[in-house]
Amino acid sequence: MKTAKFSIGQVVRHRLFPFRGIIFDVDPQFANSDEWYEAIPAEARPRKDQPFYHLLAENSETEYIAYVSEQNLLEDQSGEPVRHPQIGEMFDKKPDGRYEPKRRSRH
Repeated sequence: MKTAKFSIGQVVRHRLFPFRGIIFDVDPQFANSDEWYEAIPAEARPRKDQPFYHLLAENSETEYIAYVSEQNLLEDQSGEPVRHPQIGEMFDKKPDGRYEPKRRSRH
């Protein structure tokens, strides 16, 4: 199994489509439904044997949750903040622009 290239809190962008986001979870390999996978055109369908990332994603029109293969992600180097409304629930923004996962209290 491949080690994830990107980490939780990292801002990434899609290699092919105009969206970016913050990683909030990582699956070591594909862990979504077969229906979701089969809906991707065969010529663009990513391999299942690689990390897949859950993103708080945004494009020019809206914010949403995305599930993206590692082969389709690049590090976002724009330095622009991400505007997704759920960021504050999951992350603290550091003065240097990084997003750090919030510490959760345990009972």
